[in-house]
Amino acid sequence: MYHNPVMPTECLEGLNINPEGTYVDVTFGGGGHSLKILEQLKGGRLIAFDQDEDAKRQAENIQSRSFTFCQANFRYMKQYLKLNGVTKVDGVLADLGVSSHQIDSAERGFSTRFDGPLDMRMDKKGKQTAAKVLNDYPEEKLHKILGMYGEVKNAKTLAHAIVQQRAVKKFERNQELISVLQTIAPRGREFKYFAQVFQALRIEVNEEMQALEDFLHQCGEVINKGGRLVVMSYHSLEDRMVKNYINTGKVFGEVEKDFYGNKLKPFEAVTRKPIEASEEEVERNNRARSAKLRVAERI
Repeated sequence: MYHNPVMPTECLEGLNINPEGTYVDVTFGGGGHSLKILEQLKGGRLIAFDQDEDAKRQAENIQSRSFTFCQANFRYMKQYLKLNGVTKVDGVLADLGVSSHQIDSAERGFSTRFDGPLDMRMDKKGKQTAAKVLNDYPEEKLHKILGMYGEVKNAKTLAHAIVQQRAVKKFERNQELISVLQTIAPRGREFKYFAQVFQALRIEVNEEMQALEDFLHQCGEVINKGGRLVVMSYHSLEDRMVKNYINTGKVFGEVEKDFYGNKLKPFEAVTRKPIEASEEEVERNNRARSAKLRVAERI
């Protein structure tokens, strides 16, 4: 197993596992969290999702009658649960980080450290790639996604620089993008800047925000009363959506109320503030540094 799961103990405590219950791990990755859940099941069932080929190969190593793997994006959770004869579950876990294994594979194009093709597809069958976004999107649209998904401060300047560069030569590889970024990245903060730009492209290529919204709404439909939703996010954009969904039943906007003024929302937060990794864990695993874990109960 190549995945060092972030906050495994906190995730399992959040799920509050009933050994005979049905659970879903919608981001299987290297299987770290799934294995921990399986250890606690006696007669229960775990259904795991991941669209990645490498994750599928990892899942094939798990020889447990309680385990089912679905090679699909979690935005199709409800559909695949139905295919497996499941309509209601007792808990759902989502770890929204990109697995370190994906980042470390140069050919996937996620990494700012290794040169590789500008790909960034989580699902290799997807049509969109980072190169296509850089080469085909109009300047205003690049400006928007860099600002929104990467929280890049000089997004407008960068979008303009990308458009000028692609007129000379189309983008194909990571290093070509990085050489443009180097000219406008803030001094001394280059690596953080590269990471923000790569994050924006990855989110756009994989439609991560739309997928997260689709997934969250399905949680309200499939989780049993008293069941738990446990979500770990790594950047403020995702965390904001998760927090808002738990508090209002929607990823954006205000909570709706019924005729009597009761809030119409499926979940109640179990943790007022997000749970963060301990200093010891952050020292062991740098990915845990930005992780925020939220736990909610179906009401």
